[in-house]
Amino acid sequence: MSDAALWTALADPHRRAIVALLLERPRPVGEIVEACGLSQPSTSKHLKVLREAGLVRVRQDAQRRVYALDPAPIAALDAWLAPYRRLWNSSLDALGRRLDEANEPSEPSEANESQDSVERDEISDAT
Repeated sequence: MSDAALWTALADPHRRAIVALLLERPRPVGEIVEACGLSQPSTSKHLKVLREAGLVRVRQDAQRRVYALDPAPIAALDAWLAPYRRLWNSSLDALGRRLDEANEPSEPSEANESQDSVERDEISDAT
């Protein structure tokens, strides 16, 4: 299983939808077909790509093939994303602080008070 195979497998929105379904619980192919709204052959092709990338495992249950997520490749992706997540989280924290500061009621500054005074003087001079 290569990183490229994982990213390629997850690049397709249908395969990401299948992974999301399997996150809930293992499912037989028929349920995946029904939930995704794809044809059975198309779903099987997507499952093959996910299986070859190591993202899913399959087991035979009588006449059915039941697919489940394999957590190991997901953990590897999570580890790869960790440094980027830290960067993203610090950026979001900074944005949150900035928004909190912008929402705090502030006292009028001296510049605003002197501008208001000038505007009042101009209004009284005009009348």
